[in-house]
Amino acid sequence: MMPVIDLPQMRGWLQRRGVASVIADLVEAIRADYLRWPEFEKSARVASHSTDGVIELMPTSDGRRYGFKYVNGHPANSQRGLLTVTGFGVLADVATGYPLLLSEMTLATALRTAATSVLAASVMARPGARVMALIGNGAQSEFQALGFHHVLGVTTIRAFDVDPKATARLKANLAHVDGLRIETCRDVADAVRGADIVTTATADKRLATILKEADVRPGMHLNAIGGDCPGKTELDTRIVARARVVVEFEPQTRLEGEIQHMPPTFDVTPLWSVLSGAASGRKDDSEVTLFDSVGFALEDFSTLCYLHEQVERGALGSPLALIPELDDPRDLFSLVGASAVSARRAA
Repeated sequence: MMPVIDLPQMRGWLQRRGVASVIADLVEAIRADYLRWPEFEKSARVASHSTDGVIELMPTSDGRRYGFKYVNGHPANSQRGLLTVTGFGVLADVATGYPLLLSEMTLATALRTAATSVLAASVMARPGARVMALIGNGAQSEFQALGFHHVLGVTTIRAFDVDPKATARLKANLAHVDGLRIETCRDVADAVRGADIVTTATADKRLATILKEADVRPGMHLNAIGGDCPGKTELDTRIVARARVVVEFEPQTRLEGEIQHMPPTFDVTPLWSVLSGAASGRKDDSEVTLFDSVGFALEDFSTLCYLHEQVERGALGSPLALIPELDDPRDLFSLVGASAVSARRAA
């Protein structure tokens, strides 16, 4: 029997364990895997693009385990009463090829995206950053706010969305979080005023300029998580040109991130090298830093491994009869037997 984590299980576990605590766990799990970067197979995700959105497969392996995530991104879904992003993932044993876990990855993707944002900010934002502008208050926003508050000590979220209802929902969902204040802002310029960190998390599949150069002040850390496919960006290219840019996997980010506008020679720094201390995430307190995040398969691998640990501890998972268990592994036909032949003949 293979364990499966479905949505009701994930929901119940998060309600017991706490979203912020899980994000904090994932920060450390993802950090540990980035620190062994050379061990992983790395490739840009396999993407199928359409006019409505994108469907992607995100695979990687460390030679012992293999993981992949199926995920979509369809910005117009919210107008149809559907989620913009959904997903599921599989973790497998490399030695046998047997799957170890099948898990929902819709909630898990939001958790790992927040964790990766927090991880990057921990080595890129100015020490003592307490105010974050959150531009785009959709499905990612609560997870980002909780992660930055719980792990990095952000106390104020200056929130803006073109849909006021989205900001109102964000405020209502986080109204009872101790020590966190959510402020409603009238536009982007208002939201970024006085911010130490700016997170852009918009969903439109277009070459947008959500954040203008005039909005960016010295010392800001920019966490751009909305640009995640070709033809989809959020920042004025002049911001990108002046910032210290850190990326997950450069070949993928060149195609999908904010740097898709930049020449091939434009200099970027890999996140793993900053985490390892081989490169710096920030030169000084006046430098503008940018985490050009598009999401990378290693982060999903880390999340699947973390969830598998929870299954082994008995916190999650239920059995699923997906793989045959046979006395003679060469006799697959024994699963159906002679009666199947008779049924065919009768038909």
